Amino acid sequence: MDIVDLFKKGGPAMWPLLALSILSLSVIFERLWFWLRVLNQEKEIVDRVVDTARTDWIIAANIARQATNQPIGRFLYAPLSLPKSDAETFRLALEATAEDELAGMRRGEKLLEAVIALAPLLGLLGTVLGLIHSLRAIRIGDLGTESTAGVTTGIGEALIATATGLIVAIISLAFYRLFQGLVVNQVKIFRRAGNDMELLYRQSPPDYTKMTPENIVPPVTIIGDSPQDNLNSPRKKGKSRFSETPEPSPESDFSEPKDIE
Repeated sequence: MDIVDLFKKGGPAMWPLLALSILSLSVIFERLWFWLRVLNQEKEIVDRVVDTARTDWIIAANIARQATNQPIGRFLYAPLSLPKSDAETFRLALEATAEDELAGMRRGEKLLEAVIALAPLLGLLGTVLGLIHSLRAIRIGDLGTESTAGVTTGIGEALIATATGLIVAIISLAFYRLFQGLVVNQVKIFRRAGNDMELLYRQSPPDYTKMTPENIVPPVTIIGDSPQDNLNSPRKKGKSRFSETPEPSPESDFSEPKDIE
């Protein structure tokens, strides 16, 4: 029995189940691709920015700005992009950016929740409709005779919808829990990185008279078949794109700080 035959025997409830399965798979594949890109360079970005901030905030801001295509890069660059701040403003910038980035990481969860709730119910509805159709053909005088064999076959086919709904819901639930676990792990990473940055700021605040637009280099743009993939795949070039950062010119000294663009 092939899949098309099973789909036809499942009844009308199979069509909404098919739509839910397509929606669920699209969210799952999009989120898997998103998390693969995030986890690929996240640790490298955090280590580079935090380690560099211990000695030079300007270079740390350059590294964070070049990594703004990643959530952790935008998180670390948010307080460094301020023209001037104190410890409280520095912390608030980290917290506000963390909330926005974590909310973006939860994208698609509501759709998966809807699929998990609706798929079993639609499968049960398809089974009930199949049973009604099968039992309608039973006559009291035919009980115990061979004429009821077709009814039992129809009842078995009606259960196909329930099985399909459960399969769709189980797969969606498994990936939903996986993505939730990844978000929880990101909360820990953001909190640890933010605490390290705030501690470094309190120990040795940056010199805002030197953090000018001329010293903060723009993000690197690499032209290729897929710019996003090029930015996220430094290993193909044999060297991390964070390995070399232009040193600030010692001759650049301004009497008044300017806004960092």
